[in-house]
Amino acid sequence: MKRFFADKFPRPAAALLLLAAGALAAFAVSAVDRDAAADLVLPDSARAATTPAAAPAAAPGSYADLAALVMPGVVNISTDKVVEMPDWHPMLNDPTFRRFFGDPEAPGQQEQIERSLGSGVIISGDGYILTSNHVIERASKIRVLFGDSKELEAKIVGQDERTDVALIKVETDEALPYLRIGDSDALRIGDQVMAVGNPFGVGQTVTLGIVSAVGRSIGLIDYEDFIQTDASINPGNSGGALVDMDGALVGINTAILSRSGGSQGVGFAIPSNMALTIKDMLVKHGKVQRAWLGVITAEVDQTMAEALGMKSPRGVLVSTVNEGTPAAKAGLQENDVILLVDGQAVNSISDLRNTISLSGVGHDAKLQILRDGRERQVTVTLGELPEDPTVAAETRDEGEGADGIEGVTVRELNDTLRQRLRLAAGTEGVVVAEVAQTSNASHRGLRQGDVIVEVARETVATLDDYRRLVKQDADRPVLLKIRRGDQYQVLAIPR
Repeated sequence: MKRFFADKFPRPAAALLLLAAGALAAFAVSAVDRDAAADLVLPDSARAATTPAAAPAAAPGSYADLAALVMPGVVNISTDKVVEMPDWHPMLNDPTFRRFFGDPEAPGQQEQIERSLGSGVIISGDGYILTSNHVIERASKIRVLFGDSKELEAKIVGQDERTDVALIKVETDEALPYLRIGDSDALRIGDQVMAVGNPFGVGQTVTLGIVSAVGRSIGLIDYEDFIQTDASINPGNSGGALVDMDGALVGINTAILSRSGGSQGVGFAIPSNMALTIKDMLVKHGKVQRAWLGVITAEVDQTMAEALGMKSPRGVLVSTVNEGTPAAKAGLQENDVILLVDGQAVNSISDLRNTISLSGVGHDAKLQILRDGRERQVTVTLGELPEDPTVAAETRDEGEGADGIEGVTVRELNDTLRQRLRLAAGTEGVVVAEVAQTSNASHRGLRQGDVIVEVARETVATLDDYRRLVKQDADRPVLLKIRRGDQYQVLAIPR
């Protein structure tokens, strides 16, 4: 199954997986904290002109009133992007042709204009428009086409590649119709939603569906909390609106999962709450300032929960607290399980990352954690995410061939192995020499070359330590702390 941004076609002969960029050009493949920032609002008179007398009924025989309400607030976006192309005859792109006639000398670069289409959502009467970052990425010119056929040039206010959100603005003397922002956190699986956009460049189109899932992470961008919907989303829809049955904006359409490149009922939208927080930062700072804890984490599944003595999986495990970070200063420790952040449940690493990153630099985050079987609260003053958030931690390591965990062969560290693994002198532990591919350890992610530095939360200095600790609590999974490169991870290996 291929993942596409919702305005990019797959090339017929290409296998594209994480793809593409809000753009489509007449069927040619081209580039598919609410803090102090002031709210953007229309004058009451202008707002009244764009608001229907009454919201549509919960299950109307027609959705025409809803469509009439929201369509004026969604626009078509076209962009020009300057791209450099090899300055040689197109036939020379064919490797067979080059094989017979020889490779030409390195060609010069010729600039070409690549035109593409997407969608956008007006969020204020004075011309602010939310869209997907990949729709306007690298654009030299952005044109916005309104429902009344008026066309205006737009300027970029700010972009955030890591959430795929962008904010642009048009200058106009007229108050523009805009969409009311809804609360995406209030969405429930099964709620009806309407998608509005410009699929395939055919013009403004509405489709209807339901919320299929919330909190989806599909590995397309860094910070994901997607709303999944079966409302038809196609190339050209990126940046368009996902609205609830009251006409409030609850998402920005951005991606699809598809075998064909067109809609197959699995579309994704950026939640309006996330998009609005990004918007506020872009208006205030011109960029997104992300907050940061400074920890390396692991998911808590059933096996990990059993190894930690928990009744059921919940929260996120802290496997490493990097030195000098906000988490270290607040006293967060390895093997802590983060359950809540400011009262909000943490169900996955993605949950934790999104919640922390958008909480605001300098915010005092209240973390409910589980430590040694007891819950407690830790307050962390969040710092700003550095350019390179990887902070090295330290450990110790140390002989020769043994087992202890089924399918795993380990060796004590010696000077030769330390040098080969680029470990500091005096590093203690045992190194994984071999992992059977069919073993539980392999399935849980243990690799050859990993250095086991702890078993069951106790330090491993020798093979004897390793053997003794592995035999303890034989009815529970083995909890390992390993070193891989300069990073540490915690793994729970079933017996």
